[in-house]
Amino acid sequence: MKSLSLPNFTKKKKSKASVNEKLNVLRAGVLGSNDGILTVVGVLFSVAVATPNRFTIFIAGLADLVACAFSMASGEYASVSTQKDTEVETVKAEQTLLKNDFASELKAVQDYYVSQGVSVQTAQEIAQDLLAKKPLATVLEVKYDLKLDDYQSPWSAAFSSLISASLGGILPLAAMSLSPVAYMWPATILAVCISVSLTGFLSAKLGDGLVKIAIIRNLLVGIITMIIHYSLGILL
Repeated sequence: MKSLSLPNFTKKKKSKASVNEKLNVLRAGVLGSNDGILTVVGVLFSVAVATPNRFTIFIAGLADLVACAFSMASGEYASVSTQKDTEVETVKAEQTLLKNDFASELKAVQDYYVSQGVSVQTAQEIAQDLLAKKPLATVLEVKYDLKLDDYQSPWSAAFSSLISASLGGILPLAAMSLSPVAYMWPATILAVCISVSLTGFLSAKLGDGLVKIAIIRNLLVGIITMIIHYSLGILL
């Protein structure tokens, strides 16, 4: 039988895997930044209403910033590690199926190409050719859109969250702590609006969403967060 293959199949999957890894890190970064902004702002507003002491406000905000950064990092590490563990178990399961039920794996690959518009006979020839050359990699790509031995890094996601959450909360913290007393509140509000607008813009770009809507949504969340925590500070 003449050897059949799809020349761009592996290359496209490899490229997609690399893009997914980068997007995963960027996603963790954007989420971390947004959480860093909102949690720090919540503490800053509540404490600043309760006390005029700038050092107390700064320490409270800094403590929350550090706690948020490490919380986000540990959460991302646990989440991506779980995903990686699932992918590893999937690989083991497919190895067993290839050994014990090769026919069903062959049919799965064949059905995939049929669903892509390839004729049954051609799809069968492609499936046989691919499974003869790279059986495990083929079934992982076809059935799960996974690339063999190309797992997302939990450490990369954790580090991205740690840094971004820290950077996200720095601007509001600096505005509240370092600006002149007379401009402390407007400076902090402006810093929050700029920060959440930026994360809204980035999240829309990464997710191919509507930039304007994402920015407005993040602005509303930021404004509501400030109002709620300002009110809590007054009440307490």
